[in-house]
Amino acid sequence: MKNRLLVAGLLLVLIAVSLYLLPARDLAVEAMQWVEGLGFSGYVVFFLLYAFFTVLFLPGFILTVGAGAIFGLVGGFVAVSLGSTMGAALAFLLGRFLARGAIERKVAGNNKFAAIDAAVAQKGWKIVFLTRLSPVFPFNLINYAYGLTRIPFPHYVLASWIGMMPGTLLYVYTGSLAGNVARAALAETPSTGPWELAFQGLGLLATLAVTIYVTRLARQALRQAVPVEEQQ
Repeated sequence: MKNRLLVAGLLLVLIAVSLYLLPARDLAVEAMQWVEGLGFSGYVVFFLLYAFFTVLFLPGFILTVGAGAIFGLVGGFVAVSLGSTMGAALAFLLGRFLARGAIERKVAGNNKFAAIDAAVAQKGWKIVFLTRLSPVFPFNLINYAYGLTRIPFPHYVLASWIGMMPGTLLYVYTGSLAGNVARAALAETPSTGPWELAFQGLGLLATLAVTIYVTRLARQALRQAVPVEEQQ
């Protein structure tokens, strides 16, 4: 256990240094290549890595898709779901207690956030849940911005965790399918035949359709909860 924590700590230090040397995209790719070679401890490192990216406003798309390719659908989904939720929770706490002044200046005059703030005051976790389902609002910024609202921390975490699941499943599924196709092409998994890949592709299309449908429902609900003119 100590060795795994040491590896995780060294990886995060390396990432912190690399932020000054590599663009976020290249950094994510390099990190995922390292995680792939860590075995089971890679889950722990990835969990910390995703939270780290979220707090630092770094895009997590490559990490999400990469998790599907490396860990598979189930493992990748769990790793991304927990990592993104932890990152969102840490950003919330930073926005509420340590970086409140900076975040207030960041969102000052932002009509979208003003509308969300007013809606959260009335409907609480429901608004958090809907904004997680709908990608209208920037993920990393709104994590901090929610810390300025009056929503209780447990309500925020639970609503965020559940609300992010459909999008997480879609992107992890995409990465999982891409990883299976790549391994089949390289004959690493000869048991994965064309019919199995086709079935997985149909599953991805079904997941995409459900995610789009859920997102539309969330946007419609947001329009009712938040005045349309304030979202512009």
